[in-house]
Amino acid sequence: MSAVKTAPYGSWKSPITSDLIVKESVGLSQVRLDGSDIYWIELRPSEGGRQVIVRRGADGQARDLTPREMNARTRVHEYGGGEYVIHNGNIFFSNFSDQQLYQQTHDGGPHMLTTTAGRDAADAIRYADGVFDEKRNRLLCVREDHTQGREAVNTLVGITADTAKNGQVLVSGADFYSNPRLSPDGSKLAWLAWDHPNMPWDGCELWIGELAANGTIATKQRVAGGIDESLFQPEWSPDGKLYFISDRGGWWNLCRVGDDSTIEKICEMEAEFGAPQWIFGLSTYAFESAERIVCTFAVRGIWKLALVDTGTGKLEHIDTPYTEISFICAAPGRAVFRAGAPSETFSIIEIDLETRNRSVLKRANKVEIDPGYISVAEPVEFPTENGLTAHGFYYPPKNRDFVASVGERPPLLVKSHGGPTSAAIATLALGIQYWTSRGIGVLDVNYGGSTGYGRAYRQRLNGNWGIVDVDDCVNGAKFLARRGDVDEKRLLIDGGSAGGYTTLCALTFRDVFKAGASHFGVSDLEALELETHKFESRYSDSLIGPYPERRDLYIQRSPVHFADRLSCPVIFFQGLEDKIVLPNQAEMMVEALRKKKVPVAYVAFAGEQHGFRRAENIKRSLDGELYFYSRVFGFDLADAVEPVPIENL
Repeated sequence: MSAVKTAPYGSWKSPITSDLIVKESVGLSQVRLDGSDIYWIELRPSEGGRQVIVRRGADGQARDLTPREMNARTRVHEYGGGEYVIHNGNIFFSNFSDQQLYQQTHDGGPHMLTTTAGRDAADAIRYADGVFDEKRNRLLCVREDHTQGREAVNTLVGITADTAKNGQVLVSGADFYSNPRLSPDGSKLAWLAWDHPNMPWDGCELWIGELAANGTIATKQRVAGGIDESLFQPEWSPDGKLYFISDRGGWWNLCRVGDDSTIEKICEMEAEFGAPQWIFGLSTYAFESAERIVCTFAVRGIWKLALVDTGTGKLEHIDTPYTEISFICAAPGRAVFRAGAPSETFSIIEIDLETRNRSVLKRANKVEIDPGYISVAEPVEFPTENGLTAHGFYYPPKNRDFVASVGERPPLLVKSHGGPTSAAIATLALGIQYWTSRGIGVLDVNYGGSTGYGRAYRQRLNGNWGIVDVDDCVNGAKFLARRGDVDEKRLLIDGGSAGGYTTLCALTFRDVFKAGASHFGVSDLEALELETHKFESRYSDSLIGPYPERRDLYIQRSPVHFADRLSCPVIFFQGLEDKIVLPNQAEMMVEALRKKKVPVAYVAFAGEQHGFRRAENIKRSLDGELYFYSRVFGFDLADAVEPVPIENL
């Protein structure tokens, strides 16, 4: 080992480069079991953000199944998820370019199951979150139809596996649907439904329909939920009982529909067994058998693994190093899921439920990084407004090769997650280690409104978006500065999407942060309300107030109208094909700062949508943000990066 060098924070040389992050990493999600085979989806930045279905067979070999010219990704709700279904080795998946369903058999290439004929646009009808109906040889799924007017129409449909059809509508009338799930004998269908202005984590309903001989819904009944109760992941047990997760007691806990249609709580805890349904296909529990559930739950933002006895409700912890666990599947004696730990990137994990032995089937990143460069998350709680406590994860600077001069304190980058109903997690993220290994501390804030801390914490943001989230980010930074961890004169903030909005509010309406970066962030709430897609088109009703009745609040909380208050440098990154936060959101703010002569940079990416998927753009946004801060604060970079044009500097 070479001698430890002294260098200013921010200028440390790190092996965790943007090239390493984008070229060696994949996204992992949507785990499935089909007999002895294990499937998952890989998002590959090095292939233009393409999503590939991968199968790991009994021989232990993982093989790509999606042809190179195809991309297994749906645009339902714009965020997607639930892209594919596996049944006896047959794959049904949505292809991104045309949004049509394809069937792929054991020994043949994909063929189109639905059709685009006669439509104005190739992706005018989209599909997601399917389940195979073996009794009737068809696929049941969510359909999103963009051909019938300004707002898309969502339904549940049945699509036969042997003819090209757009689907037979089975359930309609609600604004949104998810989780169509068949009972083991094929006689009943369960699903979730909700209407504007609710989001699924605000309130939704669980329905059961009796299927007639011709496959239509003969009768249906609402069995749980409402406008003030959030439900998650209905599943039928092997013995035909319907389970789901409800927050009726203030926490997302496991429940079951009893024989007399009463709701039985299975395992009541002050813990979150559910998650915000931003995408389809999420699963936090699965049946190992009718008597035993494998599940994950969060306590203060940290996820744990357990078994639940369905008869007694007794919960048995399974000891693992993981702090985030998701996409759980199970079969007798085993479970498979995605998981990450403070010192391990996301992986696909298989566990033997009897021996508790774990196997890593696939890692999101193949590179082994010396622990001397890894900063481990420290859970922090800090005081915030109104006598309340907020949460986050602090990552101090760490690099085995460098120290700073005595008395120097590091810059702090506060990260504001998106959603805003989402959460920061305490797993190894190379995008965070990129900063800490260069000598910049990171605070990943779970502000009021985040999930993982119960319904009351989640509802702190109701009516207060742009206030509570900003206060918590500000107070988290002040807390670490008071504690002596960071330099109060070099506090930075960044975020994407809703986190970009929090960032811009913090920079505009507060004087704590000295610079920041908005990644596809919101600057004009009114423009967002008028232009965004159906899924989130009424989200602001709960976060801010009904529009246009409370247009005054939309104006008051939009940074674009108060650019005269913003006097610190900001860099903007934006996908030009973003349908959730349109490019003009960034461009209006850039123009306002330009006129005010405030240092500003704007990096636009052709072909990118909401969130960057292409390797070159992920690299550019990481390096560009670092370059921007180095110019603003005057520290040298250890490695040359492509400069970003900065105006007014």
